[in-house]
Amino acid sequence: MTRQRSALRPSDRRLNSRQLRRNSVQLGRALSARSQHRVGQWFKWLRPGLLIKRWMLLSILGFFAALLGAAIWADLTPVYFLLTTVQRGLGFVTQLLPNYWSGPLLLGIGLLLLYLGQSRTVGSITEALRPEQEEELVDVLLSHRRLSRGPRIVAIGGGTGLSTLLRGLKQYSTNLTAIVTVADDGGSSGRLRREMGVQPPGDIRNCLTALANEEKLLTELFRYRFASGDGLVGHSFGNLFLTAMTAVTGGDFEKAIAASSKVLAVQGQVLPATLSDMRLWAELEDGRRIEGESQITEAGGRIVRLGITPADLPALPRALEAIAAADYIIIGPGSLFTSIIPNLLVPAIAKALAESSAYRVYVCNIMTQPGETLGYTVADHIRAIDSVYPEPLFDAVLVQRQPPSETAVQRYAQQNSQPVKIDRDAVLQLGRQMILANVMEEDPQTHCVRHQPTRLAAALMRWYRHAAK
Repeated sequence: MTRQRSALRPSDRRLNSRQLRRNSVQLGRALSARSQHRVGQWFKWLRPGLLIKRWMLLSILGFFAALLGAAIWADLTPVYFLLTTVQRGLGFVTQLLPNYWSGPLLLGIGLLLLYLGQSRTVGSITEALRPEQEEELVDVLLSHRRLSRGPRIVAIGGGTGLSTLLRGLKQYSTNLTAIVTVADDGGSSGRLRREMGVQPPGDIRNCLTALANEEKLLTELFRYRFASGDGLVGHSFGNLFLTAMTAVTGGDFEKAIAASSKVLAVQGQVLPATLSDMRLWAELEDGRRIEGESQITEAGGRIVRLGITPADLPALPRALEAIAAADYIIIGPGSLFTSIIPNLLVPAIAKALAESSAYRVYVCNIMTQPGETLGYTVADHIRAIDSVYPEPLFDAVLVQRQPPSETAVQRYAQQNSQPVKIDRDAVLQLGRQMILANVMEEDPQTHCVRHQPTRLAAALMRWYRHAAK
């Protein structure tokens, strides 16, 4: 039987050798990068502000203090024996190795054991607390410390505008309070309000999901809207959940929101402007009086006066406390007459805003809204808010710097909407500072424009830091 020759030619063997060396180099680089990353992550634990190192050191000191106490209680015999043993051990080591060898060797062994012990401890804690999360525990702790030291921010409004703002602001602080209008009487919220006698949960639900701590599945669940089923069509799960939670908490809407916040791991708090039944009405330029938030926009007239029934609604006490303690107050963005001003029509809230020493800013809309602000300029928006209370409720207004694309302008013109005109001189005459920033995003497919959460929050925080200097 003849010996079978190798099936590989010399050129093939050379190629396999090159590939093997290339793979070895790539593996070495990957291992080196991973080691550097692990070392970098470990050194993050040495950064100040985590409030961990001091407690670990305190525990170590407590351990040795306990040993010393036990030794003293035992008439110092263990201390003498320990010191004698250590002296003999060190003497034996120095006889075998000189001090310039034994010292660095023992120091290196001690540091290695310390590193292994701490890294394994942190790894076990991370695996137990965040088994499916890619982010390192130390990064989570550093982020938590940074956000917990952020300014106390109060955001006032409703609709999609307020939830958009909150998505950006939660990157800067966890000391967030959203004060939300409860005047909605349309859609799913309106149905639940009429049939169940609860506060409209829609805007509250949007703010809760916006402040959720990246719980994507729960957020999608709260936003899920039923497309079939008797009595369920049009309802979102979040609205039904809040309604059910209100019943479970004995009809206490405030407690229902707090319980839902725990489920979603919300960063901050969401509060209704009032717990009383709020009804919105508007007087139009043609003399009509429209009642109901959902009917005002559909009426299609120019609003000359807005009010609520009853006119002396009490504000939620926690909302007033948040305004009084705030470092920064942001009004808007959102529908001027149906999302923003309804909050300010609650007398105690307007009074608290006027008396606040916080930095106060209003975020103006990018486009006018048919049925509410047709033909409005920036100054017109300010005048509408100023008509609510005899004293100014904000110090500056943030306005989109660049207009939308021509395609977007034409698209909105078909809906009887246009970009809000910037009339700087009129704004300055009203005693307001104007903040110009590019905070808009435009969908390349539909050409819909809206505030971009990250840009909006960044622009607002830049102005706050500048004003606070």
